[in-house]
Amino acid sequence: MKWVWRILLLLVVLLVAAFFIFRTPDTDPAEMRAKYGGAPSQFVEIGDGVTVHLRDEGPQNERRDAPAIILLHGSNADLHTWQPWVDALKGRYRVIRFDQIGHGLTGPDPDSDYSIPNFVSDIDEVADRLGLDRFVIGGNSMGGGHAVAYALAHPDRVEGLILVDAAGAPIRKEGKGNIGFTIARTPVVNRIMNHITPRAMIEQSLRETVSNQAIVSDAMVDRYWELLRYPGNRDATRIRFSGEWNSFSQDEVATIDAPALIIWGEEDGLIPVEAGLWYDRYLPGSTLVVYDGIGHLPQEEEAQRSADYVAQWLSRQVFAAPASPSPAQ
Repeated sequence: MKWVWRILLLLVVLLVAAFFIFRTPDTDPAEMRAKYGGAPSQFVEIGDGVTVHLRDEGPQNERRDAPAIILLHGSNADLHTWQPWVDALKGRYRVIRFDQIGHGLTGPDPDSDYSIPNFVSDIDEVADRLGLDRFVIGGNSMGGGHAVAYALAHPDRVEGLILVDAAGAPIRKEGKGNIGFTIARTPVVNRIMNHITPRAMIEQSLRETVSNQAIVSDAMVDRYWELLRYPGNRDATRIRFSGEWNSFSQDEVATIDAPALIIWGEEDGLIPVEAGLWYDRYLPGSTLVVYDGIGHLPQEEEAQRSADYVAQWLSRQVFAAPASPSPAQ
């Protein structure tokens, strides 16, 4: 029996050695703030121990009076995913984006509460802190699902809804998937991800998410990899993916009377275009745009064309000037 114990001991030693060899520690918060939280970033306390990393940009001399848009990133992304849209829209609109709890420089929720109501509450608190009354809300992937949930909970504050490959439709067609998300939802293995998260895995995950491979730069991979390792974000990912899959009913979305723009990548392997068709079918005031050859991140993969379409839609459907009355005869 001694040889059995020796083999077991050798395996333990090898596993411990592998852990320390391949371990990827958390990043340093101060270094991450310096790298990804420079101007025009703000760090705003919204209550319950949460300090949100956000950017609030708009026309230079009239930002506070400009029509407002809040943009919500997807799972394991951050506010930087919206940069092309911000560049295209901030000359006319007040554009606000923030790292949601468990992401980016905001970091984990102090109570590890990653429920939809808590995400919705954070959106409301950000809007309150910034003095917003009514605004357009949009989101990609997970953020799109949160935007829908917010529109259902606070219809009086929502002037328009923008869904970009949004979560929340009851469509569960299996796509090609994403290695990072697969690991995050796998029990036991996802706990290892808290300590071992190779950069190569993040790059593979990003490349599996998009069809336009040109956008996956070294800087993009570094940002995703480093901010995922911001203290607490990896465990937040595990908790979120361990929860129940959330979806809306057709009766729920049919109550949203704000105009809605639905943008989808035809080659999305994470949330298939059938989900976009479902939203278009049941949202009363919807417009659907599908981009050929594009995957899960149209705001980056088809940045200029999608941003231009958003600007046109906002001016036509949401913030159109009222028609002038006819002169008296």
